[in-house]
Formats: sequence, structure tokens, C-alpha cells
Amino acid sequence: MNPRTLERSAVLPAAPDAVWAVVGDFGALADWHPHVPPSALEDGGDPAAPGTVRVFAVDGVTVARERLLDRDEAARSYRYALLDPVMLPVDDYVATLAVRSHPDGAEVRWSAAYRSADDVVAQVEAVFGDGTYGTGLAALRARFTSTR
Repeated sequence: MNPRTLERSAVLPAAPDAVWAVVGDFGALADWHPHVPPSALEDGGDPAAPGTVRVFAVDGVTVARERLLDRDEAARSYRYALLDPVMLPVDDYVATLAVRSHPDGAEVRWSAAYRSADDVVAQVEAVFGDGTYGTGLAALRARFTSTR
């Protein structure tokens, strides 16, 4: 298992604080991401508190669990770890969702560091990079472009 990284980003024509108001809630990913099922916070967790676990389920079957590692309101970012990877054989998957100032508005950067075998990298790029990150960023771009 080798260390890997994954990153996608998008520049949006909106103020960084306005974008963070949409993406900054760890418990509300499905509110803006069109392909993510609604999540529930285990044990009534606080979406701003490190240690909170969000659970994604489809038809009552858990498809993913993620633990919030840290959240920095001032920096407009949060990090989370994928628990019990069910889709792909990866280890130590830690992702960061961050919103930064950009001359054209805001840049949203979604990145991850993980460990995997060489033959899994293309799948991770397709499933997480394009499927999850890319789709979510495209939805944000459409959302903030249409509000101009």
C-alpha cells in the first residue's frame, strides 16, 4: 500500500463566506451534492465537533461512515476520515474540503490523502475524484453561477 493523493477544485463566482455557508456543515453534504444520499449523525453528533461520525445509508444499508477530524471556521475548512471503506480497498483515507479566496470569487478544493495498491488508483480517481468530488463541485458551480 503506497501513499496517494487526490484533488479536485473549482472556482466559483461567489464570496468565500457564501460558499462556506453552503458546504461548511459536515452533516449536510446531501443538501448541495446531487449524488450523495442523506446522512445521519451518529449518537446525535454535532456537525461542528471533531469526532462526530456521519453515516450514509441507501435503503437502510450503510454505504459509508466518515469521522470529522477537525473543522476550522476561520479557515473555512474541515477534514474527515473515511471509516470502514466499503467501496474500495483503501487505508488511511483522510479528505479535506476547503474554501479559499480567489480573484474570481472563491476556490473550493476537495482533496484526500490515502494508501492503496497501484491497481486501485484509477478506481479511486473515478469513484471519489470524478464521481464524488467532481460531481459535487460541478453542482456548486451551477448553483453559484445561476445566482449571479
